[in-house]
Amino acid sequence: MKQTQKLSPLQIQTIKLIELPVQELEQRIKKELEENPVLDEDVQNETDEDQAPREVSLSEYKEDDAIPSYRLRSDNYNSKDERPQYNTFSVKESFTQNLMEQLGYRNLSEHQFQVAAFIVGSLDDDGYLRRSLDSIVDDLSFRANIETDEQEVLDMLKVIQEFDPPGVGARDLRECLLLQIRLLKHTEEVQNAERILKDYFTEFTNKHFQKIMTRMGIGEKELKAAMSKILKLNPSPGGQIDDSYNDQAQQIVPDFLLDYQDGELILTMPRFSIPELRVNRKYADILMEAANSSEREKKDAATFVKKKLDSAKWFVEALKQRHNTLMSTMQAIVDYQHDYFIDGDESHLKPMVLKDIAEKTGFDISTISRVVNSKYIETHFGIYSLKYFFSEGLENQDGEEVSTRELKKALQECVDAEDKRKPLTDDELVTIMKSKGYKVARRTIAKYRDQLGIPKARLRKEL
Repeated sequence: MKQTQKLSPLQIQTIKLIELPVQELEQRIKKELEENPVLDEDVQNETDEDQAPREVSLSEYKEDDAIPSYRLRSDNYNSKDERPQYNTFSVKESFTQNLMEQLGYRNLSEHQFQVAAFIVGSLDDDGYLRRSLDSIVDDLSFRANIETDEQEVLDMLKVIQEFDPPGVGARDLRECLLLQIRLLKHTEEVQNAERILKDYFTEFTNKHFQKIMTRMGIGEKELKAAMSKILKLNPSPGGQIDDSYNDQAQQIVPDFLLDYQDGELILTMPRFSIPELRVNRKYADILMEAANSSEREKKDAATFVKKKLDSAKWFVEALKQRHNTLMSTMQAIVDYQHDYFIDGDESHLKPMVLKDIAEKTGFDISTISRVVNSKYIETHFGIYSLKYFFSEGLENQDGEEVSTRELKKALQECVDAEDKRKPLTDDELVTIMKSKGYKVARRTIAKYRDQLGIPKARLRKEL
């Protein structure tokens, strides 16, 4: 024999709901309404006394009584109130949609259009075609039943490469930049830039500037002018337009709002559009009728309704627990990072891991992880993912623990202030960070530099 612990339906329901951000929660509630016939949207206004979820039993139910309600409210949101407006991040139109619209203006046969449309669908998020032409030919044949050859695919790719944004449809970075540079007016610096990209791209990416000047027979002034043109080009043309959420505009609705008023931090959860729920009268009637009946069919119907009633009760209670869990967790984060939330200064962001908040709230680390995942908070200095506030710590020279985020900020400042003609090596960065009071090893500098997307010293060199 062995002892095992099983989760109750309510616990399972709560765990699933905790993970959901606001928008997905709304969709989940709509789904529950569709799947559970016992629940109806309550469009009538009722008294405040009837706002909390309550159980439904046969002993409570009478024909003349008010219908027992299962409710979903956030911050006492009333159905007669105007739906609040959200501050959201919105992305531009779909990348694929944008290209297909341009494709529609081209004078192509139906066959050519199908080939070109397939190529558009094969581009990655950055706007590149990362696949070989022969693999496109094979896919068109086997997946779309369209017979073609590499030459036609190449011809259609060249059509797409004429679209906006410039550089789209390139097969690598070099081709992407060349597509863009060739659209510029052919001045001397543009011609030099095109030659660098075409003939000396490897030397350019490796910052071997002296080799380029020698082989091209140009001076430092001409090289700088050509490089300034290259550096203004866009290496990710598809990044201007987002394709998230299957070609729909993506919005991020903050799960929490934090205001700073009269020296006090005030945390709330935004009101969102969730319907009030009630038990459908006809199902309550089935229970009432079945209570005094000996007929098997009515008993079976009552069993079905009771099962659905239990499901509704668990669902509403899980939503209540979700709200309390999220509020408790976020309040603990705000309390832990109090100084940071006052002004948003990263230097005030203390080292904090999931365990710290688990200890403050009494919740499991796994619960804190679920709360933090995919959730956002709107503060008076911006909108942030909850994950942003978590970071490990290291000791400074005074023995105080500082956030790794603070160390990264200091490292970034060192790199930003360096002489780009003689970029700082990792060893030199260790020395400078030490002079600022941060005790870090060379391997730590290299690790944080990689995480910040800062290349090695040789690759940061500029003229």
